[in-house]
Amino acid sequence: MTFREGQVRIPSGCAISGVMNKKGEVFSGEDIIKSIALMHDRGNGLGGGFAAYGIYPELKDYYAFHLFYDDTKAREDTEHFLNRNFNVEIAEQIPTRKVPAIEKPPLVWRYFVKPKPEKILQSDVGANDFVVKCVMEINSSIRGAYVFSSGKNMGAFKGVGYPEDIGEFYRLEEYKGYIWMAHGRFPTNTPGWWGGAHPFTLLDWAVVHNGEISSYDANRRYLEMFGYECTLQTDTEVITYIFDFLLRKQGLPLDVAVTAVASPFWTQIDRLDPEKRELVKTIRCVYSSLLVNGPFSIIVGSSSGMMALNDRIKLRPLTAATKGDFLYVASEESAIREICPDPERVWSPKGGEPVIGWLETSEAKNAELENITFQMENRAFVF
Repeated sequence: MTFREGQVRIPSGCAISGVMNKKGEVFSGEDIIKSIALMHDRGNGLGGGFAAYGIYPELKDYYAFHLFYDDTKAREDTEHFLNRNFNVEIAEQIPTRKVPAIEKPPLVWRYFVKPKPEKILQSDVGANDFVVKCVMEINSSIRGAYVFSSGKNMGAFKGVGYPEDIGEFYRLEEYKGYIWMAHGRFPTNTPGWWGGAHPFTLLDWAVVHNGEISSYDANRRYLEMFGYECTLQTDTEVITYIFDFLLRKQGLPLDVAVTAVASPFWTQIDRLDPEKRELVKTIRCVYSSLLVNGPFSIIVGSSSGMMALNDRIKLRPLTAATKGDFLYVASEESAIREICPDPERVWSPKGGEPVIGWLETSEAKNAELENITFQMENRAFVF
């Protein structure tokens, strides 16, 4: 039987998976490919991608820009822009291999760069803000060019195809990182194209997402007041910018950012202890435009660790597990057991309950999160 559009619906389409070693020990991309490949049927071949941390240790002080180009002119225009604003240490094509399932890929390049000191002085902002400004300018102003990764000692690798094919295309078994994240896409509201595949990144933030954000326009309008440009018309881009704004620009602890994004319901807030109730009410009121509504499960990666989160009523699946120094999160338990057959603990987080993994060497862990001060009791698992 041939089904027509609208006759078949996959209510939980898209697959996400993440693996982290809390001691910062690196491991190859083979396991994350196996994990996401097990959830092949959650996607439709219109998007797959990965984010990896710790993969460029010899160039860890440089911003690693990964770019897609439609043509040579887009590359030449972008390189002219980069050379004006950055000291470019390395400019090269990202190594790939031919894969039968991957058709008509764009030009895929990477650059290891540092902002020119005089440009920082002229712009009167810090290095990170300068990089964000340049990324936004390239993506909005240079036709046929798209920066899809811009962090230090990390990188995103994505495209149109099933994730296992994308992993083979980028030769990810040759990389080693301490955090790996993966996504298999089933696009519903936007077309399947190379820039629209997950993860979405900015600086060292990376987000993979299963779901649909009904608050997109409210979130987008708020972020645009602070210089963010949402050029891709997709909700995952907004989620990435929300965490960059709350954590980097506002300097909030992670638990506060989670409370803003997936705030408890007012009936739950009313039952909190008076002191905590006032804090959570303040967060919800101040950042009301960044409350994310709709069904979602997300994994957020950074150089400090990994966090996974469901929407407040858990309309998308998410499972977590631990074994030794490893934290695992995925859409399905089977995707975890594919690479960790006998985990020490397996559980399904509740709606709005974050699973947080910190690197033991992370300054952020010591500064932010020995205790989940703003969260309701038992609303978070910290690894």
